[in-house]
Amino acid sequence: MPDRVTSAPSSLPHLLLPQPSLPQPSAVRRSASEPLPRTVWALLGAGGALALASAAAASSSALAAYFARRIITPERIKAEDEEVLAVQGEGSARRVILRATGETRIDGEYSLFFDRGAGHVRLGPLEDFTPEESTVTRRVLAEYAGDVTKAVRARWSGYVFSSPADVGLEYEDVMLPLDVGSAPAWHVPAADPRSTWAIMVHGRGAMRGEGLRAVTSAHALGMPSLLISYRNDGEAPSTPDGRYGLGMTEWRDVEVAIQYALDAGARDVVLFGWSMGGAISLRTADSSMLREHVRALVLDAPVVDWVDVLAYQARLNRIPSGVGRLGQLLLGQPWGRRLTGLAAPLDFRAMDWVSRAVELRTPTLVLHSVDDDFVPVGPSLELAKRNPEMVTLETFRHARHTKEWNVDPERWETTVRSWLADVLAPRRVPGRTE
Repeated sequence: MPDRVTSAPSSLPHLLLPQPSLPQPSAVRRSASEPLPRTVWALLGAGGALALASAAAASSSALAAYFARRIITPERIKAEDEEVLAVQGEGSARRVILRATGETRIDGEYSLFFDRGAGHVRLGPLEDFTPEESTVTRRVLAEYAGDVTKAVRARWSGYVFSSPADVGLEYEDVMLPLDVGSAPAWHVPAADPRSTWAIMVHGRGAMRGEGLRAVTSAHALGMPSLLISYRNDGEAPSTPDGRYGLGMTEWRDVEVAIQYALDAGARDVVLFGWSMGGAISLRTADSSMLREHVRALVLDAPVVDWVDVLAYQARLNRIPSGVGRLGQLLLGQPWGRRLTGLAAPLDFRAMDWVSRAVELRTPTLVLHSVDDDFVPVGPSLELAKRNPEMVTLETFRHARHTKEWNVDPERWETTVRSWLADVLAPRRVPGRTE
């Protein structure tokens, strides 16, 4: 199905008209000013209405298919939609002046990717905001790749490090044997390793570097970390359909990572998940044959109900609600595969953790900003409300999507370390002496 929305064929209206009832030209002659009979206008009106209805239905179907495909199709070339106005100074005095946007005005540390992703620099907190000129100024904290002085357009990102070495930790490159091929991962050993490993699961459109913000917290608790890639993310191999499964397929790659950790001496694991990585982690804890080894979940801005997210995205993009629902239907039904390209339909009910809240039996920490502009916080609030025994919720402000660490890294790390230290602490059995 092409992405362009097309109208119905122009030949459709006359096919809907009952031709025998129309006057024959050889029998009746009319002047150009003489009106047609009312019955003829009625027939023409009915035919036109049907034609318009058919065209509208075709347009709605095409738009729904386009919406559905956009959700599940990885973006191989990411948009560089931030404007770099100037770069001043050298070394530690280097500053970047950017066009002020909703992203660039948020305080905290971030990254700029430029030159189609080949360039990468880390930027410090906001130093200056000039509303009348619509500009912001930030200091360059690290230059990982490329020449930022030549950058004109760039992509803003919440994950700020390029490798574990940037946070001062040793690591090794490993390959995980997925069923679609070998996938790269980083293994970060712990100085005083314990039997619980951390597995970092990045979100949609991101890569394993997203999890680097959590590695120091895991390392401080003596947990080795495994930062993984998964199918169709641009680093791991692609599947034949080349589509995201929104958690329905990617959890199998996390299961491979768990097995890798167990083979290396782990007894259990903590899954860290960002955005769609949260949906993947929840699915792993629910469906994996190794789920008994999932000790806890730490989820940052997680998708806990895809239907809610898709409805929100439809409203955000001014897509009519009926078209948005049709897009969901295409993703969830076998007959929609021809339009979406999915190898198998998605089970949105299985991924609705608001409705399934009482079924979640893995201790879960959720960190979510109340102003998240991609994955609304509502389902996270409701999940915590419905299952307070298992779910601990920590809300942030001004962080938008998956940037809770960036806005307040000290609070993020303190919360995660304190919660995990309590969850992972050995439980004393009454009546038993150590």
